[in-house]
Amino acid sequence: NNSIAVIGDGAMSAGMAYEAMNNAGATKSKLIVILNDNDMSISPPVGAMRAYLAKLLSGKFYFNLRETIKIMISVFLKKFTTKAGKAEDFLRNIVTGGTLFSELGFYYIGPINGHDLDVLLPIFKNVKNFKHNGPILIHVKTQKGKGYDPAEKSGDKFHGVTKFNVITGEQKKTSSNIPSYTKVFANTLIQHAERDSKIIGITAAMPSGTGMDLFAKKFPNRMFDVGIAEQHAVTFAAGLTTEGYKPYVAIYSTFLQRAYDQVVHDVAIQSLPVRFAIDRAGLVGADGPTHAGSFDITYLSTLPNFIVMAASDEGELVKMINTSSEIN
Repeated sequence: NNSIAVIGDGAMSAGMAYEAMNNAGATKSKLIVILNDNDMSISPPVGAMRAYLAKLLSGKFYFNLRETIKIMISVFLKKFTTKAGKAEDFLRNIVTGGTLFSELGFYYIGPINGHDLDVLLPIFKNVKNFKHNGPILIHVKTQKGKGYDPAEKSGDKFHGVTKFNVITGEQKKTSSNIPSYTKVFANTLIQHAERDSKIIGITAAMPSGTGMDLFAKKFPNRMFDVGIAEQHAVTFAAGLTTEGYKPYVAIYSTFLQRAYDQVVHDVAIQSLPVRFAIDRAGLVGADGPTHAGSFDITYLSTLPNFIVMAASDEGELVKMINTSSEIN
């Protein structure tokens, strides 16, 4: 059987993706990876991988050349097929310099228009029967929300939806005069950052969900979105504290679990004053069980040198931020 893995371009910033590619590239098993590249996560992806994928997409000259080579190969006798295949690989490397995926042992196919089924489906069928000893990566270019105009224009707003007007795309949210904890946190942190240039904001691909988008509007050079890379976010923050900065790492509770090793070794044991603004703590019905922050108090309060605070109302949250900004 063929083993198939599907991954989005936003998730390509996560370390586990490279661990898996490093492992798969060293095997002779036929793993088929479909990279769904829609230039979006919840928010637009960030980092060098995003720029690299964009560079691949701009290489039209190579892909026209590749099709020409295939036509040439089709007129050769069967005994020359292997040599012709090697010639194609050679020319591919000359034109593109090779790809990161190829260097990791993957046979790279793409980019392909993921909305053109007349092209996409035959490629899937061909890959299924392709006699290749090793992993294959199919790079598929898509658009988030394709086919529904409101979603095409606001991919981040339609990542998770409530009831909405199908015609206009307007989501029907319950109105409330009470500010969210996320907004209270962001506004209070901004006030402190106006007085203290050492305050830094860090998030892992969740700027709008953690309030860091508001912080970034005010201090664009003091907010860092590291992508879906919580482990790096924590150690990055730890490094900043050693230089006298006051980083606030704003991460959903459930996603901080991914960086527990770094929290233990790079923050707690080193007794470094990293501030964690843990959003979506507790049971969060709307986001579902994968986003419930059920364990944060337990797994953080057992660590040495940790101060764990939980606000019972907005006023306490403001005081918690005031306190955390003074601890150094």
